[in-house]
Amino acid sequence: MSKVEDFLTKEEEQAIVEAIRVAEKNTSGEIRVHIEKTTSIDSYERAMEVFHLLKIDETQLKNGVLIYLAVKDKSFVICGDKGINDLVPKDFWDTTKDVMASHFKKGDFKQGLVDGITKAGEQLQKYFPFEDGDIDELSNEISLGE
Repeated sequence: MSKVEDFLTKEEEQAIVEAIRVAEKNTSGEIRVHIEKTTSIDSYERAMEVFHLLKIDETQLKNGVLIYLAVKDKSFVICGDKGINDLVPKDFWDTTKDVMASHFKKGDFKQGLVDGITKAGEQLQKYFPFEDGDIDELSNEISLGE
């Protein structure tokens, strides 16, 4: 796989963006997906850099979630900001990652991402329900690295 853009078809990308839109519809929380070819540092450290670069750490209620993938490295990380991390069960991100990994192992990256987004959205809705005046603070588009 030479380019990140070859990882998902346009239709799969649109399905993921739609999953983000639907997941965020009933919450003030924010979900971002970032896909890049590889990282020269630890995947978690890189995810934290991307978390900051995409301004996920600047949401009003600290309830942003990042799903980070380094395609060539076959590595991915799910991380939430302090607001959501303080409320979800301790194993929540690990169990979400397990659901995603089961799809990834079969080569179904779109469904793995959609399921991860959906699970994150359910928790965000539970702890941060949509209220009048809530705005979509971050883009729903997939962020692509090199």
